[in-house]
Amino acid sequence: MNIRLQVINKEFTFFLISRIIFTSGMKMVPVLLGWYLYELTGSKLVLGMLGLSEVIPAILLALPAGVKVDSSPKRALILKCFLAYVGIAFAFAAVTSDLSIGISSEHKTYIIYGIVGMTGLVRAYISPSFSAIIAQIVNPDDLVKAASVNSMSWLVAAVAGPLVAGFMVGFWQVSFSFLVISILMISALFIFSQIGEKQISYDKGKSRTWESVKEGVDFVWNQKALLGAMGLDMFAVLFGGAIALLPVFAKDILQVGPQAFGFLMSATYLGNFIAIYFLTKHPLLGKQGYTLIYSVAGFGICMIVFAFSQSFIISFIALLASGLFDGVSVIIRGTIFQILVPDHMRGRVSSVNSIFINSSNELGQFESGVAASILGTVPSVVFGGCMTLMVTVYSYFKVPALKKLEY
Repeated sequence: MNIRLQVINKEFTFFLISRIIFTSGMKMVPVLLGWYLYELTGSKLVLGMLGLSEVIPAILLALPAGVKVDSSPKRALILKCFLAYVGIAFAFAAVTSDLSIGISSEHKTYIIYGIVGMTGLVRAYISPSFSAIIAQIVNPDDLVKAASVNSMSWLVAAVAGPLVAGFMVGFWQVSFSFLVISILMISALFIFSQIGEKQISYDKGKSRTWESVKEGVDFVWNQKALLGAMGLDMFAVLFGGAIALLPVFAKDILQVGPQAFGFLMSATYLGNFIAIYFLTKHPLLGKQGYTLIYSVAGFGICMIVFAFSQSFIISFIALLASGLFDGVSVIIRGTIFQILVPDHMRGRVSSVNSIFINSSNELGQFESGVAASILGTVPSVVFGGCMTLMVTVYSYFKVPALKKLEY
């Protein structure tokens, strides 16, 4: 990453390292829980319910969390979230260990749902905090480059986390793996604490929380290009994502072990990283709206190919290619966010964006689990890929602001 030297100061370096460590640990959790619960219950619906457990608190708290982020010291808020995740990792370790040997599988599942709900609560605050604090630790001229480096560092962690988790499942007990995650979170907390406190970017004064929330929602509503990009991504991943069903594909269709499952979980993020790294060096020049629509269509086609594949190699390549297309969407949405959103609105707009993201990712997991239980594993993913293609066709003809998107 040649741009790294151009944008990173000491505090941004602390930010990147801590976020990589935190994200790596966070991305290990779905691998560990997915494999553990599918072995424990054999239920596809249980895997889908994991997403629903996380998304409910994340969506309910997203908008007030954005106001909190804008009107609070972001450093302190992020440190509290790190500390909360340490406790969450310990709770996962306890419920999957021999300490819970007397608890039935059904009760263990419900306890895990409750703990996963706590991760949704933390995410409601930490995601917009991460997005908002970047503008306070780099120069304004470096914001776009910093956003690209931040995206790539996040993707490095998103690739490494599932890979490491897959090997941990193969060699260690799941409970011990969660203890490792807690150590990672403590390390991230310590490194991030080296960043100095920043000024509060927004003083809501006597305004009520929901008045401040409305300002953020109105801003997004009036930025039709930003709204269109968020909506397109939300519906594409809501229908087209198959992450929740990867344990089923790995064990029942591809008949591979936890290490290969870890590779499948990392494939999309690896594709994201390759695309973002390439586009950082060779930025898109004009007609980014059309590129976004075509990329989402490519994502849907890749998911259909993945659904029909019975080869691990083909499945991995299909997921990798879907990540390449998704990476184009990530870089376009990340760039227009940094360009269009003023500093005092970043927390609230990030929270609105997180509703779209959480709706697509976690509700998408729930949709996948329900659809697989009703239609079957392969037909449900084919259906999702077709729905993604329909969403892109609708966006092409009915959302002119998205086609006009250009920077």
